[in-house]
Amino acid sequence: MPDAMQDKPRLGYRYDDLHVGMRFRSPGRTITDADLVGFAGLTGDFSELHTSDVYAQASQFGRRVAHGMLGLAYAHGLMWARTGELRETAVAFLGIDGWRFVGPVFVGDTIFVDYELAELRDSRSRPTQAIATFEVKVVKQDGSVVQQGRKALLVSKVPLEAVAASSSAAPAANERTAS
Repeated sequence: MPDAMQDKPRLGYRYDDLHVGMRFRSPGRTITDADLVGFAGLTGDFSELHTSDVYAQASQFGRRVAHGMLGLAYAHGLMWARTGELRETAVAFLGIDGWRFVGPVFVGDTIFVDYELAELRDSRSRPTQAIATFEVKVVKQDGSVVQQGRKALLVSKVPLEAVAASSSAAPAANERTAS
């Protein structure tokens, strides 16, 4: 089967399309000052390393660093929600294992997510579902790895009713009357 990272990605892989060794790359996302300020406000993490130019310039990094969890959150969104590659099969995010923050992300850096399907096994409790485990690397524009670990996703072996319902939903009332 073709490698998704080297071939043009497509939307809506189904369970039967998935195989160990499949590789993907997300679109990029540039980290902005507004991201740091917004994340600090959302989480309450106003550490000076993230919010003070004066403090950060005197730190070992020499400038403000994005929150590690901001990078993780954006990476998660870049993987599945933004690409739509697993829209046809993804049921639920199950967890993270061995996640490491190995390098800083700065304002102006663009991050990408490289991920490979490392394991695909049947669910022990749900016969129509499986667990897909991915080896994940968050990389910057220069190719350096800044975060890495494993993420597990519950996937469906059968078509998801929610996808069909979403695709065939009636237009909103204001869309039906517009002419």
